[in-house]
Amino acid sequence: MTEKCLITNMQRFSTNDGPGIRTLVLCVGCNLKCKWCHNPETIPMHNTVFWKSALCVQCGLCIESCPEEAIRPPIPVEEARAEESAYHKIERSKCTDCMKCVEVCDFDALAPVGKMLTVDEVLDEVMRDKLFYKNSGGGLTLGGGEPTMHPKFMLELFQKAKEEGLHICLDTNGTAPWKVYEQTLPFVDFYLVDMKNMDTELHKLGTGAGNEKILENIKKLSEVGAKIIIRVPVMYDYNDTAENFEQMGEFLKGLPNPVHRLDLLPFHNWCQNKYNWMGIYWPLIEEENMDPIECEDFKEILETYGINCTIGG
Repeated sequence: MTEKCLITNMQRFSTNDGPGIRTLVLCVGCNLKCKWCHNPETIPMHNTVFWKSALCVQCGLCIESCPEEAIRPPIPVEEARAEESAYHKIERSKCTDCMKCVEVCDFDALAPVGKMLTVDEVLDEVMRDKLFYKNSGGGLTLGGGEPTMHPKFMLELFQKAKEEGLHICLDTNGTAPWKVYEQTLPFVDFYLVDMKNMDTELHKLGTGAGNEKILENIKKLSEVGAKIIIRVPVMYDYNDTAENFEQMGEFLKGLPNPVHRLDLLPFHNWCQNKYNWMGIYWPLIEEENMDPIECEDFKEILETYGINCTIGG
């Protein structure tokens, strides 16, 4: 029987998640808790509910459907949709994510974060754009969340995708046991691996875990000749220092084989709607978007270590 996984999105015509035109498949579930996460819906290991205030007409049908009395009473539509509104339809501490409210909502204001899909269902969707992959050098990118948390699904998808002749990228935070990555070696063309901070204590402060396993896995991938693209989300007052990028350059220069590229990804807050839809306060909501030019110095530092570097991917 084909494996299943909770998938939150299949983004077609993606151009920032590996070479060429790609379909980015996002798995639900992550073992890190990055403070700047742009996909908060992919952190829990279970399905959750989005409440989209802009679509809600405050009809009250969801109240009647909820067995946990987790739905708040309607208020005027304009008040609920106001930018400064503190109202959220779901009392999350009571919600069990049973999806009863989703079933009765006629306006798509209440929607599941993801859908349980089989490998074959995912691959059928991915294969719709095979012509674009062939012409652009693109293919399938599996990300999340953290796809290595679903090893059986991941390996079956990779095996079947490779049988179809697809180019495959694995977008990972680098924390899985080495044996998980080792099993993917016959199938993966590029590993997109995140590096957040070279100081393990600061890494733990920003993500909930140290960086030792990540650095170890990058070194092992390099030792076996895997093609690696390093991706660095650049954050104000966290990793935006010359010292951090000098240490990163030293580490990458010392690998057995050079990485293919390093992408600096300036911080942006375009994901704030997702936090609102989940009823989560995001402390970075007022943070200014980082101008790409602010990463130029870091790019120059990395290039002195012989690293092919881009800003924005």
